Amino acid sequence: MESKPPFPPFTLETAQQKVQMAEDAWNTRDPEKVVLAYTIDSQWRNRSEFLSGREEIKAFLYRKWAKELDYRLRKELWAFTDNRIAVRFEYEWHDESNQWYRSYGNEMWEFAENGLMQNRFASINDVLIKESERKFLWERG
Repeated sequence: MESKPPFPPFTLETAQQKVQMAEDAWNTRDPEKVVLAYTIDSQWRNRSEFLSGREEIKAFLYRKWAKELDYRLRKELWAFTDNRIAVRFEYEWHDESNQWYRSYGNEMWEFAENGLMQNRFASINDVLIKESERKFLWERG
């Protein structure tokens, strides 16, 4: 059976670990890797899209990172309970015309006993920024 520690019920330490693991995985921009943190039948709401299962999530992530170039993310633990974690995040990216954006949002996560995320609900807003206003600098790659 698949599993991804740490497992619920979460403590402050394990909730922070889960958030850092998610940030690290998403910053790889590798849908094949990222999707392994979710149950086979995981349910998502991302902005106005509703996704069901790993295959839909993987396809979504491929589309996302084809559009959101040089994506860089930061996540912050906001709150947690037994098997749920609330996260505040922001990320930066640019489109094909080199217009930069900073996207702000909140996520609500619910985990199965095996530590895989079974539900993810994300609300996200985008703000146009100048390249000179970027917070998260890194090498292109």
